[in-house]
Amino acid sequence: MKDVKKQNLPSKLCPICQRPFVWRKKWAKDWPNVIYCSEKCQRTAKQIRRQNQEKP
Repeated sequence: MKDVKKQNLPSKLCPICQRPFVWRKKWAKDWPNVIYCSEKCQRTAKQIRRQNQEKP
């Protein structure tokens, strides 16, 4: 993503907090697999999945 202005970076919508987030350098190698905007949203999603599995 060299020479790309910040306003032109790709973005996604976090399914947990419903906020848009933009590409970061630390996600450069794994951007297609990035789903959540933060570790907090990732943990919340994991808790939701766990709660759904516990319900019969």
